[in-house]
Amino acid sequence: MRHIFTSLLLATALTAPILADDVIAWRLFVADHAEGKVTAVDAISGDTLGAFALKSPASLVAGESGEAVFAVQGAAGQVSAIRSGIAIDDHGDHGDIEVSEPALVEAVISGEKPAHFVEHDGKVALFFDGSGKVDLFSPHEWADDGKITESQLDSGTPHHGLAVPWGDFTLVSTANAEDEKKPRIGLNVVDASGKLVGETHACPDLHGEAASGNLLIVGCGDGVLIVSGSGEPQVTKLDYSGLPEGKTTTLIGGQGMQYFLGNYGADKVVIIDPAEAAPYRLVDLPTRRVHFVTDSVRPKFAYIFTEDGFLRQLDVVSGELTQSVKVTEPYSMDGEFSLPRPRIAVVGDKVAVTDPLKSVVHLVDVADFALAGEIAVEGAPYNIVAVGGSGIQH
Repeated sequence: MRHIFTSLLLATALTAPILADDVIAWRLFVADHAEGKVTAVDAISGDTLGAFALKSPASLVAGESGEAVFAVQGAAGQVSAIRSGIAIDDHGDHGDIEVSEPALVEAVISGEKPAHFVEHDGKVALFFDGSGKVDLFSPHEWADDGKITESQLDSGTPHHGLAVPWGDFTLVSTANAEDEKKPRIGLNVVDASGKLVGETHACPDLHGEAASGNLLIVGCGDGVLIVSGSGEPQVTKLDYSGLPEGKTTTLIGGQGMQYFLGNYGADKVVIIDPAEAAPYRLVDLPTRRVHFVTDSVRPKFAYIFTEDGFLRQLDVVSGELTQSVKVTEPYSMDGEFSLPRPRIAVVGDKVAVTDPLKSVVHLVDVADFALAGEIAVEGAPYNIVAVGGSGIQH
């Protein structure tokens, strides 16, 4: 998930004073577990700003610019865009902020089982599991103008895959079309016309990707693929050397520091730094992991919610769990994967934790790691993203 943070440096005018206000605005967008609905909440006041009807329950992705949140409705075969109502224009020494009402964009993208939605360098690749097709488009054009200009690639066969834009190229998963289970076998690099560049990069059980700094990694059953390069992407394999048997399938990239955080077994996470001689550091958790995120404003920290109801702070520099607080009643990881369980998001100086069985979002203050209130959200609040920052309003 990506947030906007702009430093505020007010220049002194030599002629006449500039009339401006410092404004901080943060919004939470919360998808319901049972219904096709996303609720927008002012994270500072706790006020509900709107509820947007969708075709089915959604996973949420915050756009890199923060101007929109995208709701992927796999069961309904469509993706919707919601304008966040927060726009920050970076002027170098300060940022101008405009705040308006959030709004659902009328135009939608439709296809067979949309799943992975990946934005990189201002372009989105949307993978459709049901067809194996990939749509490429500008998220800014969609959110700002309500228009969608797409180009499409074909991965070759339907499968649970992913694609990532990379300049003039696209990274696309490939699967065994001859096997009815369609196992993922590798990663292809294709050019703008969809033509394969080089050979397929072997990546059995491919699942999960993340970007940090100028690197991207993709999870495999036997290691991770490291993608780099400013032109044609260069792809290398980093084996799981020094780790017990297992694999990472969910990855998040660090912001402000180049590292990656991934799952590794039910009760562990792994910190990955490809530049280090020992690139993997395994972190044991007291119990099974439910969800985890990285912190873009305090880059050395990440947060992990575990099934005992605790939110835990991870120092990714030391590799140690440093603070914890009990937030909810236990949410066991036994049972179906799709059961409603908490999700977390960093919202300014707090961490928001959804509690779907209690119809609330809890807030934890990052500084003292203590409960800092809760926000009521109707239904079963589940997936959550935060959008916001600070700036000058003239």
